Amino acid sequence: MGEKDRRLGRLRRKKHVRKKVFGTPERPRLNVFRSLRHIYAQVIDDTIGHTLVAASTLEPEIREQIVGLRKTDQARVVGKVLAARALAKGITKVVFDRAGYKYHGRVKALADGAREGGLDF
Repeated sequence: MGEKDRRLGRLRRKKHVRKKVFGTPERPRLNVFRSLRHIYAQVIDDTIGHTLVAASTLEPEIREQIVGLRKTDQARVVGKVLAARALAKGITKVVFDRAGYKYHGRVKALADGAREGGLDF
């Protein structure tokens, strides 16, 4: 299976997931993107198309916390930081958008970290 096939398969699954998952002001969408090295998460209100909160392994604040950790542990830290930022903005409930990725590994670790941080989904 080629790299292009894998990417196109994920995008096809992403469309399927996005048909059902929509972020509202009361319950915004928690979107995940993972690259080979980093993981990114955003809380999005789809009614106005704005990102309300974001966190990723690229941020200096998070980089200090993840030195020497495995990628799944890094994802958990990103989830906790995202949850703390969301709670500071008054966001407690979200819908989870796995963006075509399996709910496994780093994606699951980020979701678990966000739940530990206080987000409800």
